[in-house]
Amino acid sequence: MTNHLTFSLLSGALSIGIFVSSFAYGQTAQFLNKTIQTNDEQTVSFAKQTLMDRLFGFEQFSAAFTQQVIDEEKNIIQEGQGNLAVKKPNLVYWQTTSPEETLIVSDGATLWFYDPFIEQASAYQVNASVADTPILLLTSTDPTLWRKYSVSQSGGDSFLIHSNDANSRVQTLELQFLSGSSTLKQFSLLDSTGQLSLIQLSNVDSTSEIEPSLFQFILPEGSDLDDQR
Repeated sequence: MTNHLTFSLLSGALSIGIFVSSFAYGQTAQFLNKTIQTNDEQTVSFAKQTLMDRLFGFEQFSAAFTQQVIDEEKNIIQEGQGNLAVKKPNLVYWQTTSPEETLIVSDGATLWFYDPFIEQASAYQVNASVADTPILLLTSTDPTLWRKYSVSQSGGDSFLIHSNDANSRVQTLELQFLSGSSTLKQFSLLDSTGQLSLIQLSNVDSTSEIEPSLFQFILPEGSDLDDQR
């Protein structure tokens, strides 16, 4: 669909709502007692429910990011930075400012990739793009969609999201929150090529209103369109 840096930048960034309430904890425990047969499965399922409870409280956020892309030999092969905004459901604005300018916009129905250097935009259906763009996954609490992923938890502030599809381009996404907080501080993405992307967030703002026009893409005059919808 596009290069590794663009895909890894899409791996997500968000400020998510409150930790599990006592009510949600009780409801989750009752559900697990009825459906989970082993301790290992119970741990994994509880981790997923805990993460989804955090996602349930999330409505929107904006942030700045920096990124490193690391190859299998642990060499830094690319660094980048930019700005992003996310709003439910499935609205994304991701602008990379360096090393090259790129723009990714989801209006809820279409996912747009725009490269101003070659003056070309590509358009994809959002529903068909979730597997390669985990940030779209993180704007959804749809149980049907989440059944395609497993979640484990390391301590209280780190979650690992694993694709259940061995052929998925995105294999693992790790989210790390500030200690004792619901604010995401960084995340990492491992793709099927063995490349690891480390993304650090700053200036996370989940309270200021985001203009709806930010999530509308208009093809610049003179640019080509590769329409894959």
